[in-house]
Amino acid sequence: MNPTVLTWLMVACFLAGLALVALGLPGLWLMVLAVIANGALTDFQRIGLVTIVVVVALAVIGEVIEAWLGFGLARRYGGSKRAGWGALLGGLVGAIVGVPVPIIGSVIGAFIGSFAGAVIFEYTKTAAAGTAVRAGWGALVGRAAATAAKTAVGVIIAVVALFAAIRG
Repeated sequence: MNPTVLTWLMVACFLAGLALVALGLPGLWLMVLAVIANGALTDFQRIGLVTIVVVVALAVIGEVIEAWLGFGLARRYGGSKRAGWGALLGGLVGAIVGVPVPIIGSVIGAFIGSFAGAVIFEYTKTAAAGTAVRAGWGALVGRAAATAAKTAVGVIIAVVALFAAIRG
């Protein structure tokens, strides 16, 4: 296949991957698969093993940042570990429940779920509404920060891979 066509297909996968990240779905891994596929289809002449390792490492870093921000900010705003777990689980459930609403449903669901999960888990532990709401707010802020950070990592992945594909 023509390397230029492969590069444009990879760009399309990058745009789809960034959209998936915004929706709370594993878009970074779509981007990683696009890089690996481009490398494999060009016999690793344009995108080599080093680029693939860098892209995989960046995707792992993005996932760690996402988990750390969502969990950590709930705790930083006064919540317990339990609130952090509530934010994580609530965000996942909210994203799944929000899917029936076209395009932005899973995003809104993940944000609401993170807030609600942290509030519920914290309230069942402390029975202090103020503390639970602060933990929920931290989870909401954490979800927003995690989405922004993960999108930034996705842009870095795209730049690294495109530079390698064009340079190669």
